[in-house]
Amino acid sequence: VQLQAYGGGLVQAGGSLRLSCAASGRTFMGWFRQAPGKEREFVAAIRWSGGSTYYADSVKGRFTISRDNAKNTVYLQMNRLKPEDTAVYYCAATRGSYSRSAREYEYWGQGTQVTVSS
Repeated sequence: VQLQAYGGGLVQAGGSLRLSCAASGRTFMGWFRQAPGKEREFVAAIRWSGGSTYYADSVKGRFTISRDNAKNTVYLQMNRLKPEDTAVYYCAATRGSYSRSAREYEYWGQGTQVTVSS
């Protein structure tokens, strides 16, 4: 499974960004983020078959994870961004069950920086 994430950038608070991650051969796709000096944390996940979605409380109602089967791509639409959303965002994949633990994801893409200015 190869992952390629892109779409990060600099945005003002209240703005939006959409991250994309091309992947294949997975059951669950997840987005995680890691801010400087902090542990990598779960953001959202989606079951490839069926499309069930899961979110961290901190992003619920602002972020939306979705997938495009034809393009083998998962998206993270981030709206109403806050400075505390600033982090390196990673997409990840697992052939296992849903999990919020980064350790349960076998495959990782390179990170993409998201910076939200106040």
